[in-house]
Amino acid sequence: MRTKFALTIGGIILILLAHTQAIDEYGLNATEAGLSRALVTFGVSRGLNGVISVVQGTEVAVEPVGIGMTFTPGQILDPVNDLVERFSTVVLVAGTAFGLQRVALEVTATHYYNWLVTGIVILALVFLWFGRRYPEWLKISIYKAATVLLIVRFAIPVLAIGGESFYQTFLASQFNESSAQLQQTSQELGDLQESATVTDQSTDEPGLLESARRLVKSATSSLDVKQHIEDFTAAAESISEHAVRLMVVFIFQTVVVPLLSLWLLLKGLRAVLLLKFRQPLPRLDH
Repeated sequence: MRTKFALTIGGIILILLAHTQAIDEYGLNATEAGLSRALVTFGVSRGLNGVISVVQGTEVAVEPVGIGMTFTPGQILDPVNDLVERFSTVVLVAGTAFGLQRVALEVTATHYYNWLVTGIVILALVFLWFGRRYPEWLKISIYKAATVLLIVRFAIPVLAIGGESFYQTFLASQFNESSAQLQQTSQELGDLQESATVTDQSTDEPGLLESARRLVKSATSSLDVKQHIEDFTAAAESISEHAVRLMVVFIFQTVVVPLLSLWLLLKGLRAVLLLKFRQPLPRLDH
C-alpha cells in the first residue's frame, strides 16, 4: 500500500508540474542562452574569416639598395584560415543543435502532449489500484507507456538546464576569454594589414633629397618586414588557440554532455522497463 500511495502521489505531482510548465520556462531560457552564444560566435568566426582572407593578400614592398622586392607575410595565416572555416562549421552545428532542442522543448510542452501524458498516467494509476480484473500484458503496457511519456516530457528541459548549468560552472570563463580574444585579434589583424601596406604616391623624378628619403624609408621597411612576420605569426597562434578552445566549449555543451545524458537516460529506461515492471508491479494488485 505504501508503494501504491507513493506512486500515486508522484504521478499527480508530475502531472501538475507538466501543466504548470515552470520547468519548461527554465529549459527554454537555457536553450535561448546557448543559441545566442552560438549565433554571436558564428558571426565572429565569419568576420574573422573575412579579415584573414584580406590580410592574406597583404604585400609589403621593399627596395633595399634600389632593388624592388615584395613580401606577403599574410600568407602565414593560410593554415589558420582553414581552421577558422572548420571552427565556423562546428559553431553552426552547435547552433543547429540548440535550435532542435528548442523545437523539442516546444513540442513536449504543448497542451496536446501534456493531456496525453495526463491521460496515460491516470489510466496507469487506475490499473494500479483497480486493475486486478484486467490482463497482465495490458497493465504492463500502460505502465511502460506512462513511464516513457513522463521521461520524454521532462528529460528535454532537464537536459537543457543541466547543459547550461555545466556551461556556467565549467566553461563560461573559457568562452568569454576566448571570444573576447578572437574579436581583439580580428581588430589587430585589420590594423596590421593597414600598417603593412607601403604606398608611394610620388610620380615625379626624385631629386637628391627625395632619393635619400626613399633610401631611409626603404631601409626602415626592410626592418619592418621581420616585425610584420612576427606579428602575423603571433596572431595565427592566438587564433588557433582560442578557436580550438571555443570548439571544445561548444562540443562539450552540445555533444558530450547531451550524449552522456542520453546514455544515462537510456540506461535508466532499460532498468525501469525491463526490471521494475516484470515483478513488483503485478504484485501490487494483491
